[in-house]
Amino acid sequence: MPRSDVYVEVGAKRTFAGAVEWPGWCRSGRSEEAALETLVAYGGRYERAMARAVGGFHPPSHAGDLRVRERLTGNATTDFGAPSVAPSADAGPLDARGLRRQQAILDACWVAFDGAVDDAGGARLTKGPRGGGRSLDAIVRHVVAAEGGYLRHVAARAPAEPTLEAVRDTVREALARAVRDGLPAAGPRGGRIWSVRYFVRRAAWHTLDHAWEIEDRRG
Repeated sequence: MPRSDVYVEVGAKRTFAGAVEWPGWCRSGRSEEAALETLVAYGGRYERAMARAVGGFHPPSHAGDLRVRERLTGNATTDFGAPSVAPSADAGPLDARGLRRQQAILDACWVAFDGAVDDAGGARLTKGPRGGGRSLDAIVRHVVAAEGGYLRHVAARAPAEPTLEAVRDTVREALARAVRDGLPAAGPRGGRIWSVRYFVRRAAWHTLDHAWEIEDRRG
């Protein structure tokens, strides 16, 4: 089996490992070794999420099948629990054909999230050992708000009435415009601009992370 190229984002307390060419396949651990092992453990779940949407993904059997191409220095967001630093590959050029693949991966993550929500059927999700954890409705609202917030990083605005469908339509339009017309060096008030590849990487991770949370908390 060909080795999968990955990068690691190393924070003071947490490390993320993510696949260079497969946005959304990204997991964390207390160390690089733990993050890589967890990434492998989730390979089958990522394969199911991709299903027939995007071909070519083959989950590795063990961490030895992974090849670390880049190590990045994380930050407070990394330690808080979210990947926050773009690998250098995300700065590469992206044409219309490349965007179609990126969008297909993000679409597959959206489908996986919607399926997890539907399968939960409005059931009460199990709580953590300290009674924590969002309700199903709160997770959906959180995902909508997060993706709407991400839009400012590609010089776009969230829709006036943010719903899953409206936000996703706006994302599709914003990414297509970014590839066609380019992006400014900075957003409003000097805000940080993401590459299209990194936008998809961050949104795919966030969507799948909560899809898998819902699956795991269905009890």
